[in-house]
Amino acid sequence: MTGAVATAETMTSRHRDPHRLGHGHADARPTPGHGTGGPASKRIIVGFGFWIFLLSDIVMFAAFFAAYAVLAANTAGGPKAAELFDLRNAAAETACLLVSSFTCGLASIAARARNTTWFYAAMSTTFALGAAFLGLEAREFAGLIERGAGPTRSAFLSSFFTLVGCHGLHVTAGLLWLLTMMAQVFAKGFRDDVLRRMLCFSLFWHALDIVWVAVFTVVYLMGAQG
Repeated sequence: MTGAVATAETMTSRHRDPHRLGHGHADARPTPGHGTGGPASKRIIVGFGFWIFLLSDIVMFAAFFAAYAVLAANTAGGPKAAELFDLRNAAAETACLLVSSFTCGLASIAARARNTTWFYAAMSTTFALGAAFLGLEAREFAGLIERGAGPTRSAFLSSFFTLVGCHGLHVTAGLLWLLTMMAQVFAKGFRDDVLRRMLCFSLFWHALDIVWVAVFTVVYLMGAQG
């Protein structure tokens, strides 16, 4: 009798909840995130949170791009973009960042494989390419200022120095972060928390590469045609 009653109750429960979605029934199966599935791993949570930070940073760059687009023609009688920009220098900067993004990816693979030699080699190469990018950018800024085309010369140049200079500051922060990651691997090895920080660093570096491609296209290529 007891077994028959239990069977009847089970059938009634299934009739009320045919897909077994309820949490209060004895025969309810756990749904993902509540039992067998479990919550997402800490690596996924950290990566998702850092993507939110990157999106907020991209919103800031979008505002700078909008300001540049509005002010690009406001030269106040001064030199225009086509008269100032050297596409060969900008192309060299772009090549440095593109290759550094590749070597940063190699460093991430080496970190997951816990290969110390390849990790340090790839990170060192990434640092050298990032430093070369900053050197080329600093030389460009110095040359513009020497020609009287500093950030106070016109609204166009103010927006240019703000947009490109802000990206350069991000690259500088990325290089400092890179050195910190190398020091952490040296001191702690490839621990899980270090690998999570390496994931965030690689996302940051690749995002800077994407932003620079937009800068090269909108500022330099389109400016050279104007």
